[in-house]
Amino acid sequence: MQFLFVPAEGSICIKANAQSCGECIQVSETCGWCSDENFLSVGEAKSARCDDLQSLSERHCPPGKIENPRGSTKIDKNQPVTNRNKESTEKLKPEQITQIQPQKLTLTLRSGEPQTFSLKFKRAEDYPIDLYYLMDLSFSMKDDLENVKNLGTDLMKEMQAITTDFRIGFGSFVEKTVMPYISTTPARLINPCTGNQNCTSAFSYKNVLKLTDRGDEFNRLVSQQQISGNLDSPEGGFDAIMQVAVCEEQIGWRNVTRLLVFSTDAGFHFAGDGKLGGIVLPNDGKCHLENNMYTMSHYYDYPSIAHLVQKLSDHNIQTIFAVTEDFQPVYKELKNLIPKSAVGTLSSNSSNVIKLIIDAYNVSLSSDRPTQLESVTFDISIAAQKCPEHGKSEVIKIKPLGFNEEVEVVLNFICECECSLGGEPQSEKCHEGNGTFECGACKYVERRRNLDANCRKDNGTDICSNNGDCVCGTCECKKRENPAEVYSGTYCECDNFNCDRSNNKLCGGHGRCECRQCICDANFTGSACDCSLDRTSCLAKNGQSCNGRGTCECGICKCTDPKFQGPTCELCPTCPGVCAEHKDCVQCRAFETGEKKETCERDCSYFSMIKVKDLSRLPQPTDQSFPLAYCKERDHNDCWFYFTYSVDNNTKEVYVVEKLECPPGPDIIPIVLGVVAGIVLIGLALLLIWKLLMIIHDRREFAKFEKEKMNAKWDTGENPIYKSAVTTVVNPKYEGK
Repeated sequence: MQFLFVPAEGSICIKANAQSCGECIQVSETCGWCSDENFLSVGEAKSARCDDLQSLSERHCPPGKIENPRGSTKIDKNQPVTNRNKESTEKLKPEQITQIQPQKLTLTLRSGEPQTFSLKFKRAEDYPIDLYYLMDLSFSMKDDLENVKNLGTDLMKEMQAITTDFRIGFGSFVEKTVMPYISTTPARLINPCTGNQNCTSAFSYKNVLKLTDRGDEFNRLVSQQQISGNLDSPEGGFDAIMQVAVCEEQIGWRNVTRLLVFSTDAGFHFAGDGKLGGIVLPNDGKCHLENNMYTMSHYYDYPSIAHLVQKLSDHNIQTIFAVTEDFQPVYKELKNLIPKSAVGTLSSNSSNVIKLIIDAYNVSLSSDRPTQLESVTFDISIAAQKCPEHGKSEVIKIKPLGFNEEVEVVLNFICECECSLGGEPQSEKCHEGNGTFECGACKYVERRRNLDANCRKDNGTDICSNNGDCVCGTCECKKRENPAEVYSGTYCECDNFNCDRSNNKLCGGHGRCECRQCICDANFTGSACDCSLDRTSCLAKNGQSCNGRGTCECGICKCTDPKFQGPTCELCPTCPGVCAEHKDCVQCRAFETGEKKETCERDCSYFSMIKVKDLSRLPQPTDQSFPLAYCKERDHNDCWFYFTYSVDNNTKEVYVVEKLECPPGPDIIPIVLGVVAGIVLIGLALLLIWKLLMIIHDRREFAKFEKEKMNAKWDTGENPIYKSAVTTVVNPKYEGK
């Protein structure tokens, strides 16, 4: 008895329709392939061999015939991390110290199956350190330079608590040596500082001291440095950082921990700012030190932040930004862009430089510090999503930032089953011996390629235009959820729903979509059938198309004269009017006057003119079948003239009354008499008003006098000025007895 297998609809292995074991195992890590030749029942497709592992067992595929290759992890180099400290008598070279374990692995990956391994990191005691101090020597850093002059020996003493192998170097920077960054006048080139300050000439970057283990040499050379000056606030520090990173030989970098301390109290220029000085060439990221001076600052632009990040990472340099409090926000944003960098607040005179460096290196200086640093273990998981082209191996490297050691990981990919290695080419078990019998089934590689080629249009890469499946060399187009939408064509390259739309309608609602092209109805054209061929909407009231001022396109007037607007180009908001437009030309041709008198023949020959004797002879609107403008205009002598303007079949005609209608001259005698009479009357009126005002004033003064007279207290029979010589005294106690 035979059973017909019905695949589960939800199985990803079944849906993949894999035709070989290699295709099957790349679908998912849960898929397996049954290589038993007698596994399939009658009617089952070859792809039924690819199924979930559990389903294959339930369908009685022999366990030894289930192809299910698995990935693996192999450690190729596993040297233990170095355990040593400062007290160790044995001195090791940096290349003899191991801080990361293991050092090399080989991973065999199957698609979708991750491989996990552990990575141990332990920073070695007494590991060598190279520190390069890069300082801004613009004038604002004058106080800071005094404190840095003794940095060498002081830092050497402090770093003894961290490592016995410590080297220090020094470099300085100011700005590009071109305008507008510095003043290029001869006097300011020699001494860029103002007043009586003695400064050295401006420079871009100077490598003062190559990395050395002599702190006293550091102090000696730094004490000889002088402050310089520039014009703008941002400095050219990025140029200096780039040269410090790429000039390994000149700086003296070793293959050890590398620290770069960047000290400044200002911002920075970056890529693009060089255009201010006419510098447009991008920074090339190469070393240009000659006699320890950067010589190409005037030629190459500042580097970009991304360029700096790349170079600092390539050379394993950890950056410490020691900046003043005012610029903390700027450099903290920069820190987020530069991995493994740190930002510290620089005091006003750089007196806390050493503490900043120690804190940034993240080392405790307490007396009870453990003799060995703790190790850190990372679990790393790597998975392949699919096989690369031809299944070639890949190599990746894992590298801790700021360290020179790395882990090499070789990736191999499982893209075929082991059973495919014993395949039988041109096997008799295959149809006409045209296939290879492998993994229990025939694999028709060439035939399948030929069949697939029949489903590719114009030898392209897409089978059935990605809109169907290739079945025996013939495309079967996919079905859409909307039954009205269908794919068609030999290669399913056509459809009836991907045509252009207008007003959110397919083919504007005026056509049908065939093979992604609109077939328009009558009287419509255009890619979306949105262009009407009906010209009636363009006809103006005068019967002309677009008033003769435009063209009719898709039933809409396109006015050729930008002055005119409207559905039929009938509106002209900025036009002065027909009469005013032609006034000067009619005046100069009919009466030889006006503004265009001198240029009349050149400017005003565009119409034919007919003179008539009076107004009654002018054409009337009712007599014409075409538009007629009836005009009345006035010249500079206040004379009126009348004319009509009309256009008939592009012929412009002007009828003008040959006589001007001027106002009669003024009558002098009545005007003179009227003026004289007006002057006399005005004079009399003014006299009457003056007389009336005087009478009112006199009456007010007399009334005031009478009132004061009534209020007088003296007797009118006595002299108010006279005073008697006799004084009479009355005794108040005298009663007259």
